[in-house]
Amino acid sequence: MTDDQLAREFDEHRVVLLGAAYRVVGSAGDAEDIVQETWLRWAGVDHDEVRDVRAYLIRITTRLALNRLRQQKARREQYVGPWLPEPIVRCETPATDPEAAVELADSVSMAMLVVLETLSPLERATFVLREVFDLPYDEIAETLGRSEAAVRQLAHRARGHVHARQPRHRVDKARHTELTMQFMAAAGSGDFARVVALLAPDSVLISDGGGKKTAALNPIHGAEKIARWLFGVMSTYPGFDLQPVALNGEVAFVVYYGDEPDTVAFVQTSGDLITELYLIRNPDKLTTVPARHALD
Repeated sequence: MTDDQLAREFDEHRVVLLGAAYRVVGSAGDAEDIVQETWLRWAGVDHDEVRDVRAYLIRITTRLALNRLRQQKARREQYVGPWLPEPIVRCETPATDPEAAVELADSVSMAMLVVLETLSPLERATFVLREVFDLPYDEIAETLGRSEAAVRQLAHRARGHVHARQPRHRVDKARHTELTMQFMAAAGSGDFARVVALLAPDSVLISDGGGKKTAALNPIHGAEKIARWLFGVMSTYPGFDLQPVALNGEVAFVVYYGDEPDTVAFVQTSGDLITELYLIRNPDKLTTVPARHALD
């Protein structure tokens, strides 16, 4: 196989590999580095021995992502305030099956990534390989260097943990988008009462400024406390522009100052109320968010 053929075959799977790496590490930049390293590994193997190229590359990528996730531990411990995943525009080309497309988007939603952050590295990798990419248990076991029985236990624990963190009353994408837009409009117009009404009484706000932007160092609980904090921060930045942007398979809203994104906000909903609000303000995590002029 020529180098050009090798590169073309790898590029056919690149976006899928980026999606696999991103789901494990939660960082777009790290995911890009991992896929580049996967290419270097792929270029050096005996390709006649590979039966399923996609599965093989996903396994290499996940193994490298698991190593990167473990290396991130020290960085996370020194991070200022809560750590949230980086927003991304898109991981994979949408699936042709509508149900599969919804599942693919859900698996990379900010709410799901926040839940994945609470799993152990092995549980997270197992969940991604099994629930997102449907790899058989024996291949996952080989990837992770564990027995098949141990991998089944990891998968069971991960599924149970993820299920326990799901909203009690899930809403469809259309309703989720509607609530996001209503909240964005209320926040943008300064309607304190409407913002409070859209938030569940026991809602929580988590903000990530990384020590570089104003953010709450601890989660904020309760609708009124969240609204007061939000409007307090917004009052110090006059002239902002709120815009809906498709990120992580869902509609988020982005706060722009001039042409640059300042904050990305995701909501988690249950029934007709917003239960969780995630704000990413660390500028290092907003590099993939489109500039304001790109939306026009």
